[in-house]
Amino acid sequence: MAKTVLQREIDGLRKAEKRFLRKQLNREPTRLDMLLEEKVPEKLEATLDAAFSKAFHLIFSKGSSIISKTFSTDKLISEFEADTADLEELGGGRQMRRFKRRASATGTAHTVFSAVSGAALGFIGGTIPDIVLFITLLLRNIYKISMKYGYSFDTDEEKKFILMVIAAAMKDGEEMIRADKEINKLIRAGLFTDESTVDEKINEAAVALAHALLLMKFLQKIPVVGVIGGASDFIYMERISDYAVLKYQRRFLIDQLRSGRK
Repeated sequence: MAKTVLQREIDGLRKAEKRFLRKQLNREPTRLDMLLEEKVPEKLEATLDAAFSKAFHLIFSKGSSIISKTFSTDKLISEFEADTADLEELGGGRQMRRFKRRASATGTAHTVFSAVSGAALGFIGGTIPDIVLFITLLLRNIYKISMKYGYSFDTDEEKKFILMVIAAAMKDGEEMIRADKEINKLIRAGLFTDESTVDEKINEAAVALAHALLLMKFLQKIPVVGVIGGASDFIYMERISDYAVLKYQRRFLIDQLRSGRK
């Protein structure tokens, strides 16, 4: 029996997810990583953890509405409604894939800006200001990706989902595989089934970011050499954004399946 459009899209998503996970599993520490591990002060990771946590709390409490004013939510809603109408009318693979194309294109300009701004702050050893900027740009990216798939970003359930995506994307090896399975399980069950708090998810995301970015942020504290650490923002923002597209695409396809689409 020939597979339906939705079945083919789900198969394609699973392959894309496996490629992403395989890429992360195959990453190995560089010589620079191993050299820096001996130089990083013991207290720096705790300092970064606290800084990331503070940035999330600040933006979620005061900044999300400001971030949403930096792009046209009305335009994104109109695009989603138009794409949904085309999908309802035509129901082809091209219409289905349009959602992913739009979401994947969201992050390009902002990841480039992150690299430039991060490198600039690296010249002056601006680790903490860079963290606030990084989280702001990262959340702006994810907010737009979520809206491309028709999801909001301002409820507690959505905030927790976003934080889970960020934390999972920053993990390595088996930890990332376990985190990915937890997210997929939550998507199947529904976001409302997660009984954790936003604060708990903030802590998890902050710890994951602090651990992953520790060496590069240490470099960033050193003027001029810190350009290397600041530019690393681009790498991690792209990694998180790519993963976010996959998880929102999974949510979208699962919702299409629940709606009875074939």
